[in-house]
Amino acid sequence: MLFLSKENIEQSFSMQDAIQACKDALSMYSKGMAEVPLRTNFAINEYDGHSLYMPAYVSGEQGALGIKIASVYPGNVAKNLPSINAVVLSLDPKTGVVTACLDGTYLTQLRTGAVQGAATDLLARKDASIGALIGTGGQAASQLEAMLAVRNLSEVRVCGLDFERTTAFVNRMRKRFDIELIAVKSSKACVSGADIITTVTTSTKPTFAAEWIKAGAHINGIGAYMPEMCEIPKEIIGRADVIIFDTMDGVLGEAGDFIVPLEQGFVSIEDYHGELGELVNGDIQGRCSDQQITIFKSVGSAVLDVVVAAKIVAQAQTKNLGVQL
Repeated sequence: MLFLSKENIEQSFSMQDAIQACKDALSMYSKGMAEVPLRTNFAINEYDGHSLYMPAYVSGEQGALGIKIASVYPGNVAKNLPSINAVVLSLDPKTGVVTACLDGTYLTQLRTGAVQGAATDLLARKDASIGALIGTGGQAASQLEAMLAVRNLSEVRVCGLDFERTTAFVNRMRKRFDIELIAVKSSKACVSGADIITTVTTSTKPTFAAEWIKAGAHINGIGAYMPEMCEIPKEIIGRADVIIFDTMDGVLGEAGDFIVPLEQGFVSIEDYHGELGELVNGDIQGRCSDQQITIFKSVGSAVLDVVVAAKIVAQAQTKNLGVQL
């Protein structure tokens, strides 16, 4: 069995590689080539955490089989620990043999950023120049990297719950990316006039107001993954021209900011246009004009984990990276 650390993955697989892998994974999912049982989610109430178990299988030439075991502890940010810790086991779909164990914490960060990058690439205006990032936790860096990988932005504004932590995050990111990064104190200052807005929080209330969003903006909702969570206000969901999910079943089963407006009759199911894989496959239409507001919502899917993991393992093997256990 091959063990791949964060460093091994970084050496073998770029953000651009991951963005393409996510497009491939969701394309196969939307074609019906994937089996993805609903994740098992244990609430660890004593420590305000969750433990999740996520298997998936994809058939065909790019077949992949595996499982991710992850923990989500939002309070870890205050302890200078990642909010998400995980491992991914990759198996040979032909034999069931475990072929690799990967650092799932970094893989999760990479593919969570990459699926947003895939959506932004397909839905945001080509001339987008101003980005906004709400959230500075363990997923934030890859979200920033993915936005910058698909659009030539001139500036990105960042806000979080704590301005000191926001400033520290921005200072770290300035060392990685040659772009104007601005720490702001309010979400209004962050999103007003922005072309691409990405939220990556576990908030239980909207992180911005609908009236702050300009025509032509693209919004990514990445953080909220439970029915009681909500990052995106229902008013902008009702106003949006195109709304795309990573997986329809996942979002409508888990994402409160899209479940509640539907249950309240604020929107209809027809307002949710389809899956990103369908957009990749050309089965549905995305942005049609520069004035449209587009929204992408992701709650994650094990199909992303196992396909990205399989592609990482293949790349690492060609480069003789990792440790054989």
